[in-house]
Amino acid sequence: MFTGIIRAVGTVANSDMIGDLMRLTVTAPRGFSSGLLGGESVAVDGVCLTVVSAEGDELIFDVIQESLTLTTLSEAKTGLELNLERSLKYGDEVGGHILSGHISCTGEIVELVSDYGVHDLRLKVDAEWMRYILEKGFISIDGISLTVGQTDAETSTFNVHLIPETLQRTTILGKGVGAHLNIEFDSQTVATVDTTERMHGVNQ
Repeated sequence: MFTGIIRAVGTVANSDMIGDLMRLTVTAPRGFSSGLLGGESVAVDGVCLTVVSAEGDELIFDVIQESLTLTTLSEAKTGLELNLERSLKYGDEVGGHILSGHISCTGEIVELVSDYGVHDLRLKVDAEWMRYILEKGFISIDGISLTVGQTDAETSTFNVHLIPETLQRTTILGKGVGAHLNIEFDSQTVATVDTTERMHGVNQ
């Protein structure tokens, strides 16, 4: 489990395809991988990946085809920066919201506005996902815990507001119009919406 509070930004050192599997090597900032063992989980741009090995500051992951299909990790090339978060431990402060690292879909940036240090992103998703995106609700974008701003069901878009601290600590500032980002919906929202739809016989 994760919280959506990004702890570091890593850099892709290598990404090799071995059949349908990607062997992804990420160089993390010094100290991030201290005590990290093979078999433990790290969120990489919001995607929960299992550590194959951690040697110094180099982390190696195997990314299966399903993850490559559903997320932006298929675009991971040498030099690309990625948001990193280690898994939540009991007793840790939860500054964001609880995440599983299981990406629901990707969204495309369709508008970007910067004003007085605040970065506003408007993203578009497939229409089927809008029922899980509620104004003032939680959402994770590239592993970052954020609050949804305005939504527009007709255009299947929503926006989020990014403060300077978030821009400084994550990769989001480098994403422009047309970029695709990993999205995970709040699990409580998904459960509530799905349960309500089943009770009322709504076809999903």
